[in-house]
Amino acid sequence: MSGWGAAPRAPTSCRRCRAPAEGEDMSMSSKDEKNLAQVLDKIAELADPDRSTMQQVHDVIMAAAPGLKPRIWYGMPAYARSASTPALLTLRKDERLNLAITEKAAFRAAGGADGGLMPAAWYFETVDAATEKRITEIVRSVVD
Repeated sequence: MSGWGAAPRAPTSCRRCRAPAEGEDMSMSSKDEKNLAQVLDKIAELADPDRSTMQQVHDVIMAAAPGLKPRIWYGMPAYARSASTPALLTLRKDERLNLAITEKAAFRAAGGADGGLMPAAWYFETVDAATEKRITEIVRSVVD
């Protein structure tokens, strides 16, 4: 075909660009449930003791801010205000487990001897009551 006209289009696989398949649920609650299942599956892939520690931290995060939506971000669990907004917190397993605040969260300078530095990542191997309390404070500081 030459000139102006409608060129044939290739089918798209983008969820937002195509009509839902028969019986496919495109609702946000379905997406949230799928994302949560992916996070729990990722945690389950870890070997103990990392698996149980990561699950414990996930539970603390969700208890501290039940409105956060977990999802996989760069291959590891992350938490955002909604399925379509940037992640605010991440959990990672590299050499050690760590909880980090992403650049999309509102940072507050530490002040004092730390001056303008902004704490953004915490490494841990186990989680005790004091660590749970600190994780709760971190999560709430990000979402409040």
